[in-house]
Amino acid sequence: MTAIWADDYKFHRWLDVEIAVVQAWADAGVVPAEDARLIASNARIDIGNIDRYIAETHHDVTAFLRSVADSLGPESRWVHLGLTSSDVWDTATSLQLVAATDVLLAQLARLREVVARRAVEHKDTICVGRTHGVHAEPTTFGLKLAVWVAEIARHEERLRAARATVAVGQMSGPVGTHATVPPTVEEQACAHLGLAVAEVTTQIIQRDRHAHFLAVLAGAGASLEKFATEIRGLQRTEILEAEEPFEAGQTGSSSMPHKRNPELCERVCGLARTLRGYAVTGLENVALWHERDISHSGAERIILPDATGLLAYMLHIFTGVMDGLVVYPQRMRANLERTQGLVFSQKVLLALIETGLTREAAYKIVQRHSMTAWEQQTPLRGLLEGDPEVTERLDAARLDAVFDYGAYLVHVDESFRRIGLLPA
Repeated sequence: MTAIWADDYKFHRWLDVEIAVVQAWADAGVVPAEDARLIASNARIDIGNIDRYIAETHHDVTAFLRSVADSLGPESRWVHLGLTSSDVWDTATSLQLVAATDVLLAQLARLREVVARRAVEHKDTICVGRTHGVHAEPTTFGLKLAVWVAEIARHEERLRAARATVAVGQMSGPVGTHATVPPTVEEQACAHLGLAVAEVTTQIIQRDRHAHFLAVLAGAGASLEKFATEIRGLQRTEILEAEEPFEAGQTGSSSMPHKRNPELCERVCGLARTLRGYAVTGLENVALWHERDISHSGAERIILPDATGLLAYMLHIFTGVMDGLVVYPQRMRANLERTQGLVFSQKVLLALIETGLTREAAYKIVQRHSMTAWEQQTPLRGLLEGDPEVTERLDAARLDAVFDYGAYLVHVDESFRRIGLLPA
């Protein structure tokens, strides 16, 4: 990712654009075929010279063109024919965004594969599901992770769509009228570059495309933050159901030798906040004066490299976390049983309703015993078995069926099949 946004890569993409346009002009019969061949074969850039020329001209593109001309003879007159700076800059930026997106798509696919493997590994690992941070009902750790697998796949789909949105070029000349570059030359040049044509432009490619792209990156970062936050919560000492990897020799605190902190997940969460800020800047860049200004340009030099780079870094970190995640199934079971069977309250409610009680009457019975179990740390089943109003309706066998963790595993496989983690 660093290489994609380096000056050397950027200026070579500018050169690719210029050569593609020269070839398109040659195809149109404007540029002599021999001159086009010489340009394609011999055009070079020198980063050091470009930097020196920028110091003199205070203009990136004219400095770049001067460097290109240094490598050519009289045929250099055809370079940049009919173009304006944004034709080159914006189209080359599209090439950089496409390359960056391909890196991110590969990383997302790798993360999805790792999370899928851990999901299948823990498909039947019973743990408590929490709502509002409070014990709700049993679930499985694998089902938690299967939800993430599907979410990552959606981000892959969105990023592929965003890639298509920014994979466009333009060679429409000043203010976008094609007065100096006919649409046929633009179409031919974009085809050489493997880009679609931005159907209609001002002097720049419109920044709603880039804003959408950055929003998609921010969305992926938000999900990574969500996943990391879950692990941070599960790593709390009083919960300790899962823990990010902690290597030999690693330290968690300068003062407390016992500390094993979820610092990688915390890092992901902090970077997600930064990534969302770049999305906001992308939205701010949509509104420009008339046919163009360059208020977006300075911001984009920061937000496009940084946003793609940050997401790449976050994906790298979190893939490592998930690959080495330490899971504690026994602790999950112990935490599940801490609330004395309260997680079965809905099953009891439904069983009583099935015997003919109204929902309201059944709810009052179960809630009364649940509150007692909660406040006195007494098993819910024992309280129910001491209540004739319950036992006359639910015998021991029925209660066994109600207080059975296996009942929560019945349909887990179907969720896994729906997202392709198990055969249909």
